[in-house]
Amino acid sequence: SMIGGIVVLIGTSMLTQSIPYKEGIGSKQLAWMLHSAVVGGIVAPLTMLGGPLLVRAAWYTAGVVGGLSALAMCAPSEKFLNMGGPLAIGLGVVFVSSLGSMFLPPTTSLGAGLYSISIYGGLVLFSMFLLYDTQKVIKRAENHPVYSAQKFDPINACMGIYMDTINIFIRIATILAGGGGRRK
Repeated sequence: SMIGGIVVLIGTSMLTQSIPYKEGIGSKQLAWMLHSAVVGGIVAPLTMLGGPLLVRAAWYTAGVVGGLSALAMCAPSEKFLNMGGPLAIGLGVVFVSSLGSMFLPPTTSLGAGLYSISIYGGLVLFSMFLLYDTQKVIKRAENHPVYSAQKFDPINACMGIYMDTINIFIRIATILAGGGGRRK
């Protein structure tokens, strides 16, 4: 079921990105809503953590995303656009540690280390991806020709920021659920 959910998520993402952008509500916006509904279905099990914890995680996520977005907008242009290579390596490390933590119990030292890399490293990684993606959207919007055969597509441009935000929220909620600071 997890693999099926990932396949549907990737499929709706590809569908959304393949449809040309037109202003107003159209097929692209409906595909975007479908993709968002699939993301919601995948994130829905987090509701088992409880309302107060998720509200706190949402506020923390809003603070992180707001602060990092402001930083990306105010930073000198292309300051964070050179991070693509290191971010790809970091994504590989977090992905492998996530896979490893699925098979090794967190009670072992290796399992606990992989879990920590997956959660805390993932939080740092997706925060850096947010900086990168925000500056990428700004650069694309600034450099897009006004009179172009192809309109600027804000949905495709911002899908990365949306997924970065979801990943940051999931990791913050996981940290709070595990007593990240041992304070409850």
